[in-house]
Amino acid sequence: MINKARLLLLIFLILANSSFSQRSDNNPPEATVAEAKLSFKDIPYLKKAFITTTPTHRKDGIPVGKLGVNGGNKEVILKLAQEIADNKYGNFDSFLIAHKKKLIFESYYLRGRINLPHPQASATKAYTGLALGRAIQLGYLTIADLDKPLISFLKDLDPTKFVEGVEKITLHQALTMRSGIDISKDKRKELEENSDLIKGQKHVQVFLEHTAPITSDSQIFKYKDDPRLVMQVIDAVVPGSAKDFIKNELLNKMNITNYHWLTDVSGLPRSGSGSSMTSREMVKWGILATNKGKWNGEQLVPEAFITKATSRILYTGDDNVYGGGKDVSKQGYGYYWWSANLKYNDKSYFAISAQGGGGQYIILINELDLMIVVTAHYNDNSTLQIIAEKVLPAFIK
Repeated sequence: MINKARLLLLIFLILANSSFSQRSDNNPPEATVAEAKLSFKDIPYLKKAFITTTPTHRKDGIPVGKLGVNGGNKEVILKLAQEIADNKYGNFDSFLIAHKKKLIFESYYLRGRINLPHPQASATKAYTGLALGRAIQLGYLTIADLDKPLISFLKDLDPTKFVEGVEKITLHQALTMRSGIDISKDKRKELEENSDLIKGQKHVQVFLEHTAPITSDSQIFKYKDDPRLVMQVIDAVVPGSAKDFIKNELLNKMNITNYHWLTDVSGLPRSGSGSSMTSREMVKWGILATNKGKWNGEQLVPEAFITKATSRILYTGDDNVYGGGKDVSKQGYGYYWWSANLKYNDKSYFAISAQGGGGQYIILINELDLMIVVTAHYNDNSTLQIIAEKVLPAFIK
């Protein structure tokens, strides 16, 4: 039950947010100090959506332009934005578009704030993968190492206790959710209740001791614990900790400073979920991928790794595509990036995306030099279908 003090604070914030309806296009909604202290689910909804076709240059490393002038059909996108504001598609919090390397449209709704990190859920996996790519760029690993046994990088393990077949798990397989690790719910619960057993590389040890045997039949796409294995490798091969490495060698390089990244039970950064980023910082991750691993001319992640990460290494099937619809098909997976064909008229466009539960997306359509960033708190979304049906027409001549 909410206490009286929290209730009064929420009432104050809701009343205060009515001022956003008076803001100009150059002043997007910012979270107050009080809002920043609330859990995400307690952030009050904006009274009025913020929608601009001329995003402000904020000296954050993101080039800006104007919708219509620098590409896109202004009328089409504004119509979609109004439909989002009218809650036609569920609980969107932000919707941004970059075209030809410039941010040309920016909008915030409901719990969206320009300066408030938004929970990323499984989009965190894409960031974890790119952190491994950064380790390769700096020489702590090589591209060839992706095909080596994952356990060869973890020196604190006891192989005498491994289940049969774990030596078959490669980094490549872990990056494509095909490690084959499968632990029962009861065993998982038992392990998590004894935290001393899963600190550091002990976390991997218990996975490899208690999984079902690893076979060619078991090493199929399963959306489970594999990012945890990759984060352990990062922590093992880089100087210092994975947390400091990600901060200093990746986030700081892209001037990503307003973020949260939770700690896993192992003591390492959460890898499959648990990060929070602002919408503009999500754009930066998209820029890094679009620019083949470069940021401001510096190669942060090898181009070869980006190519693998954003390719359709395997098909995952078209049943229950997250955010899908009638014009979304051939869902695939790379290194923690999803892919699909988005159809408009008689042509399909290859789209890659970082995706997170609740409706978080970084969608890249390289053929059109187009990026769409969405945050939301609505799991039953149809975002990819909306992009195919409502956004593609604005950028296809």
